[in-house]
Amino acid sequence: MDQYLIKRFEQAETLSDIFEVVKATVERSMGASRGGMMLGLANLGNQPGGFFGAFYPVGSNVIVMNQVPLERIKETNSALWKPYVFHVQLHEYLHSLGYLSENAVRPRVYAITKKVFGDEHSATLLAAHPERFIPNLAYPNVSWQPKDLKIKLIEDFDRSSASYFA
Repeated sequence: MDQYLIKRFEQAETLSDIFEVVKATVERSMGASRGGMMLGLANLGNQPGGFFGAFYPVGSNVIVMNQVPLERIKETNSALWKPYVFHVQLHEYLHSLGYLSENAVRPRVYAITKKVFGDEHSATLLAAHPERFIPNLAYPNVSWQPKDLKIKLIEDFDRSSASYFA
């Protein structure tokens, strides 16, 4: 376990704060990093049978997270919010670093998360078996698709890469 990263994670309050922990985690565990990332939030719908938490448009510098599970978590188990955000951002950040295969990224996310947080942390449990958390992420017996995709960019997201801004 990495007490420094655990402490930073525990102190994180926003999507941007958690992303800084994600970047530090990847830097420490893989020696890789990428600056200039942006985060967009959008209603990507709710698919209980085929959950869709975020995506990374290949070749871009943006991660688009689905607002629906972020809202659902607050209703069902708000303690999962930070572990879920960490999990999704780590997964998509690895895609942005060139790891495009889902079959390669999923076990890598689990291994990194386990190394940082240990076996019993909720972030590790979520990485090991994300399907177990679907009831906390998707509305049951509801499926909808967004009609018009509108992405809201989060300001001040990749702070450590933009230290030259006042």
